[in-house]
Amino acid sequence: MDGLAVRTVRRAESALDAAFGAAANPLRQLGALAVWLLWAVVASGAWIYAVYETSVAGAWESVQWMTEGQPWGAGLARSVHRYASDAFIVVSVLHLLRETLLGRFRHFRWYSWVSGVPLLWLAVASGLVGYWMVWDQRAQYVGLATFEWLAVLPGIGIELLRNFAAPEAVNDRFFSLLAFAHIGLPLLLLLGLWAHLVRLSRPLVQPRRPLAAGSLLALLALSLVLPARSMAQVDLARLPMAVDLDWFYLGVLPLADLAPRATWGLLAAGTLLLLLMPWWPRPREPRAPAAQVDAAHCNGCTLCLADCPYAAVTMVPHPLHRSPVRLAVVDADRCAGCGICVGACPSATPFRRQAEVTTGIDLPQLPLAGLRQRLDVALDQLAAEARPWVVVFGCDSGAAALPAPPGTAMLAAPCTALWPPVFAEYALRRGADGVLFTGCPGDDCEYRLGSRTVEQRLDGTRRPSLRAQVPRERIHWHAAARDDMASLARAVAAFRSRLTQAAPMERDDA
Repeated sequence: MDGLAVRTVRRAESALDAAFGAAANPLRQLGALAVWLLWAVVASGAWIYAVYETSVAGAWESVQWMTEGQPWGAGLARSVHRYASDAFIVVSVLHLLRETLLGRFRHFRWYSWVSGVPLLWLAVASGLVGYWMVWDQRAQYVGLATFEWLAVLPGIGIELLRNFAAPEAVNDRFFSLLAFAHIGLPLLLLLGLWAHLVRLSRPLVQPRRPLAAGSLLALLALSLVLPARSMAQVDLARLPMAVDLDWFYLGVLPLADLAPRATWGLLAAGTLLLLLMPWWPRPREPRAPAAQVDAAHCNGCTLCLADCPYAAVTMVPHPLHRSPVRLAVVDADRCAGCGICVGACPSATPFRRQAEVTTGIDLPQLPLAGLRQRLDVALDQLAAEARPWVVVFGCDSGAAALPAPPGTAMLAAPCTALWPPVFAEYALRRGADGVLFTGCPGDDCEYRLGSRTVEQRLDGTRRPSLRAQVPRERIHWHAAARDDMASLARAVAAFRSRLTQAAPMERDDA
């Protein structure tokens, strides 16, 4: 993706990090925030539906009673429903825009991208129906404008408009149909959301607590200061002269009034463009080869299955062993080539003297034997520098951008989680004084789960983990944003300073 676009996104993220902290930064959690807002819409909508009357005579009256008769109950729920819906649209569009600018829609991400496009249509359609249910002058305009817009489509015709504009055609059954549609469309949206996330392992569907609490408080505050209100009740004998529009949901209707066919064409072209983006224009960067499984060294432990961020690993009967031993199989279409599965494999160890360094699962473009060779060369080069010696294991998005400070070896891979924890022990036994792992902030890993996986491996809550004999004071983790390599440089300097005060450790030849 264009470097300027990426830098713009990163600068915006850094600015919000400084303002709110990484845990409350909405730009790093847009997908999770959208899901959180959707649940706020569903919860507040359930409250509203409990007191809403699906009838011509009672629809407007019941909604008006919510605002005037229960301002701290159903009225507050109505306002939260309105503003959470608007926020859902805004956050969803920002999520789409951010992923576009970062180039996260090609290769193994194509399915998540394509499955996410229809969700915007479902959200807007549900919002349009919701505005009809209020049955005020705004609903009258929305209904007339929508039916007139639909009437230009082949096979529909202007006769459809009579079902909404004629007083004798609008009855209680019409409102039951609206209620059914307003509930059914969000259910389809939830089903689409499941399809959107089905190829992701351990998806982040709830923002961090500071952001979740802050967004909820913001919705409540806005609802109290500017409660949602209805316009005057519908009078089908008269057209409304002025309408207060919700531009997030209804902004397309004035454009459709002016040029209905052109608006359909514009929206159809935009949707088609979004659907085709993963394949056009052609990506500049080639796709990384998929991970490969060596059946002779795979023992069916399922750790790669648990750690793969894109559900690219499945287990099948092992051809070389009897049941219940299983064999890992990689779906090349889903594989990101990140190597997190390599870091999870128990056989991915550099502690081999005679046998060739092999593992149960490996990256063809960056095999484990090559990783050990790179580490050995780096340790040999450190021998000419003053102690303490620090080895930094990082990712191509972070550590690779920082020149090695004195006494430091910088080793980068596609993702930091590719480096098995045992490599830290190997480095210490081969002469290093300390090992620092670094990666992207937890909610902004290029491969979703890499940073969190490394942290869990280092603190012993995820296998494979560091062995008990590895001195923990010589192992350090530091998350550094891609555009903040100065933070990583300071972390390395501080770590080296602490190591000068540590007690000497025993050395041996690995």
